[in-house]
This record gives sequence, structure tokens and C-alpha cells, in this order.
Amino acid sequence: MYYSDDIVEEVRSRNDIVDVISGYVKLQRRGSSYFGLCPFHNEKSPSFSVSQSKQMYYCFGCGAGGNVFTFLMEYENDTFPEALKVLADRAGIALPEQEYSQEARRQRDLKTSVLEINRTAAKYFYWMLKSPQGERALQYLKGRGLSDETIRHFGLGYAGPYSDALYRYLKKQGVSEQLLKESGLMQVSEKQGMYDKFWNRVMFPIMDVNSKVIGFGGRVMGDGKPKYLNSPETVIFDKSRNLYGLNFARTSKKRNLLVCEGYMDVIAMHQAGFTNAVASLGTALTSQHASILKRYTDEVILTYDSDEAGVRAALRAIPLLKEAGISTRVLHMDPYKDPDEFIRALGTEAFQQRINQAENSFLFEVSILERSYDMQDPDGKTRFFQAVAARIAAFEMELERENYIEAITGKYQISFEGLRRMVMNVLMQGAPARRIVTRPPVRPEKEDGIRRSQRLILTWLAEYPQLYRTVSAYVHPEDFSDELYREVAEMLYAQLEQGQVNPARITSHFDGQEQQRAVAEIFNTGVRVETPKEQEKAIQETIYKVVEHGIAQRTGALDPADLAGLQALVDAKRRLQELGRLHISL
Repeated sequence: MYYSDDIVEEVRSRNDIVDVISGYVKLQRRGSSYFGLCPFHNEKSPSFSVSQSKQMYYCFGCGAGGNVFTFLMEYENDTFPEALKVLADRAGIALPEQEYSQEARRQRDLKTSVLEINRTAAKYFYWMLKSPQGERALQYLKGRGLSDETIRHFGLGYAGPYSDALYRYLKKQGVSEQLLKESGLMQVSEKQGMYDKFWNRVMFPIMDVNSKVIGFGGRVMGDGKPKYLNSPETVIFDKSRNLYGLNFARTSKKRNLLVCEGYMDVIAMHQAGFTNAVASLGTALTSQHASILKRYTDEVILTYDSDEAGVRAALRAIPLLKEAGISTRVLHMDPYKDPDEFIRALGTEAFQQRINQAENSFLFEVSILERSYDMQDPDGKTRFFQAVAARIAAFEMELERENYIEAITGKYQISFEGLRRMVMNVLMQGAPARRIVTRPPVRPEKEDGIRRSQRLILTWLAEYPQLYRTVSAYVHPEDFSDELYREVAEMLYAQLEQGQVNPARITSHFDGQEQQRAVAEIFNTGVRVETPKEQEKAIQETIYKVVEHGIAQRTGALDPADLAGLQALVDAKRRLQELGRLHISL
């Protein structure tokens, strides 16, 4: 639903960002800002700053930043309406009722009802596990080394030996046949009518990132088939868009996520202290899974089983993760089959060592590729290195190619120059489609320097509003080279004209978290100075640089017949000369 800017701003202004974030992060005052350990990446020294005056946060380590809405959206993985509702409730503000179409209202009510049925079923399964009927299932979990606390933490349960027990229980709770059908907890046949999908199984509730039960997995007790059974897709459950354990792993302060194959692996790793473990839900990793993982980490360690199926799963996952921009390593489990078995045999320290030693995903792919060639045969060995060269040539950056050539030559004792020539031959064969950049271009670096100068001006205007009259005489919103910067400058200039500065409100204007991060960076750009005099000199030099760049941009785009534009450039150059004599005082 659309909420007016006034309502959004009222909710934001009634929730002081320091108070809100203090509920998640321990903050200490340092000067005019508050600092703490960043909740979005693992760090030992506080680089996460919260500004009460700007009502914004910014991490100088990972770049996370925004206002109080952005924080809840990133930390809790809330949508904007969800974050708005949480903060409105916190401030005691009643939001306008949402207007739904009849179909939208039906879908909303259905989702709410199915969530409630799943919650009731999860409590029922947990109760059954603790009952005399669940003794065998409880002993199975205990035999797998799980503690009572772990069983409670993951809400594990037991679906009893009768195929209509849950059906009868939910009917007593007043749940309709239609809702039972929609829930995914029941099956229907002509012979039996409606009956439980899960019975005589250890039950694993599947939760979304907000710890709401959206489905179940069940492991059969005994020799029944299938061994593992998952909920079908429903209005609230899509297995390709959810990861088991993510509701816990997303708050882990580890810098990476461990992706494994099954429920028990995740649970065993969490119990052992590896609370950053997740698993796909009875399906291979998908591009949607990779996109979800990217929200929480830049590095994944694949901890799949060491058998052939695990190797194939890793090989399928690696390109999907790379496409999502995630760095990937592969953990070697030998001589054990899975993480659960490894940890129970060798303990947590040995498993942490394996994590530290996890292999680069490209080198893992190469080691699997090697199995297809006879390395004792000269011809087979040559064809292997030709295949490796073709894979290295696929990397866009020359430096990346050089690094992998060096890694392969070190591992396989092949000449660096020999493999490099192989790679260059592959590149030359595809030369028309690829332009090889041998040195970084100079212009982008210069351009980035200008962008930094433009960010500095906007940061200073937010921190020292008294500079506005001086700065605005020389620097106008159209002087900012980036569209986002121009839009921020226009809004900030409008605020300053009215005698107010509200960077957090400007942030709320932008919808996407990436844009909000960029706005947070704009208002948190700094330069190291020792004295007010040095600060004033830095401001003057930065204004000069931005104005000079703006003149150069307009000169290049000027139509020779545009006399008004020419006169404006003459005036701008005159003002640039005045800047050299200008004295700026804070």
C-alpha cells in the first residue's frame, strides 16, 4: 500500500534512530556520533556509526547505511510496509487501513489462516514428541546427539503413528476442510478421503526469515518410503525461495554462510556453534536461493556431502553463486560423509580448521575436471591443461587470469609462461568478441575523485548549514555529475532554503536499499583534517574542484551557437576566479 510522505516522515521522526538501533547494537558515544560493531559484517573494531543529528547510520567498513527504516529492512529482512508498521506500533501511531480488492483480501486472509494452521501443527508435533507416543522419535534425535535445547530451538516434533491424528486434531480446532486442503498438511483420495500427509515421522518445521512456520519436512521412522518428505508448495511456501535455518543464520556475525544439504546437517552445525549454516529444502540450489544468500553475505562455503551426489551439487551451485556475485569455496569432508558425521567424530575445532582450509571454487572445479583425463599420459595431460586454459580465459580481468595461472602452475608444476601462452591463444581465437584491457583506464579514477568531492560538499552542507549561502553561489545541483547526486542536491538545497536539514527524510524518498545505501554514503563522506583552519581550506579547495569540473562538462557539451550558454560559462569562469580569493569561515 502507498503511504503519504507525511505519514512516513511522522513515523520516522517519532523513532529516534539511536534508540532503535541500541536495541540491536551496543553503541558508545564518540564525539557527535555513536559507534558500535557493525551487525551486517564481522568486525573487531567498531566502524558502524549512528548520527543522531542526521538520523542516519553508516558503516565505514562494509558501506551499509540509511535511515531507521533501512536498518529494520536490512537487519530484520522486512519489507518497507513491514518496517513502517513495526515503527508505527513502537511510536503508538495508527496507520491508515489498507484498501484491498476482494481477491487481494481473500489471498491475505488465506495466507494468514494457513500460517496459523502451520503454527498450530508445529505445536502439536512438538507436544507429540514429548508424549509417550513420541518416545521412539525422541530417542532417534537424542541418538543423533541433539540436546533438549536444540530440539526446542528448532521446534522439532513427531507426527504420530496414525494417518488421521493431525486431521482430527485440527478439525477439533474448528479448521475447515477447504483450509486443511490449502495448508499442504493433508492429502485426499477417493478411498480414504482426507488424511495426514505426515505420519510416523520426525518433523522439522520450516520457517521463513521472520521465524514463521511456512512448511514442514519429515523423516520417516523405520524403513518407509520416501525417507524424507517435504510440504508441497502452498500460498506461503515456495521451496526454491526459502532456505532452512536462514531465520537463525541471518543474525550470525560470521562473515560467510555455510550451505549444506539437509536439516540434520544444519541443526548439528548450529548446535556445535556454526550458527551461519543453511540448507536448501530437498532441492538443488537455485538462482533464487543464490539471490537470497546475496542479501546476507558475499561469501558462501559449500559443505555438501563428500559423495558423488554432493560433488555434483557443488558443481551445479558454483556458477549460480558466481552469477549472483558471491565468492564461493568448497569444504572437504573426507574421510567423513557429511558435517554431522564429521563434527561428531572429530569435534568443532577440526571442523573450523576445514572451514579455514576450504578450497577456492575454481580450483575445486579444476580438481574434478582432472578426473576426466589420464594424467599419466602426455596427450591426456596436455588436453587437461588446454581445458583449464579455456576456463581461465573466461575471466574478464587480466589480473584474475594471472592469479589463477599462478595458482594452477603451483599446484600442477607446469610452466607459468607455458600455461599463460595457452590462455592467450584461447583469448586470441575469440579476440573479436573480447577487448583485453592491459592497464586500468585513468578517467574512471579521476571521475571517482570528482564524485567524492561532490559527496563531501553535500556532507558538509548537512553538517554546516551556515555554508549554504556561500556554497550555493558557486555550486548548483546541475553541477553534480551523477543523477542520484543531483537529485539529493536538489532536495537538500530545497530544505536549506527553508532553513531545515533532514538527511533521513531525503533517504526515505528513495525506494531501493542500494539507493538508500548510496545516499547514506553521500552524507557520511569525510576527509581527515586536524584544525578548523584546515577544514575551511579543504572546503574551499573542494568547491573549486567541483565548480571547475562542472565548467569543463558544460564546455564540452556547449553548442557554439548557444550565446546564452556561452555567457553563462563566462560568468561561471569569473566566479571560479573569485573562489581563489574567497575566505570560508565555519
